[in-house]
Amino acid sequence: MLEYAKTILLKVSFDKILFEKELRKALRTLVPAELSELKSWCYKQFSRLYRRVLNRVFRQPVVA
Repeated sequence: MLEYAKTILLKVSFDKILFEKELRKALRTLVPAELSELKSWCYKQFSRLYRRVLNRVFRQPVVA
């Protein structure tokens, strides 16, 4: 699921709202071990474009 989430995020990265929606969805579907890897990857890939979105999403507790 991690690779799938990465693929989706890359494809929707043109739209901030859609990106945030898909990122939140990914957080609900991934297991805890994958969450830290996704977080690192997201900051490497998107921190220049969506740092505020990443900070907001990763700061909140994950609700299943």
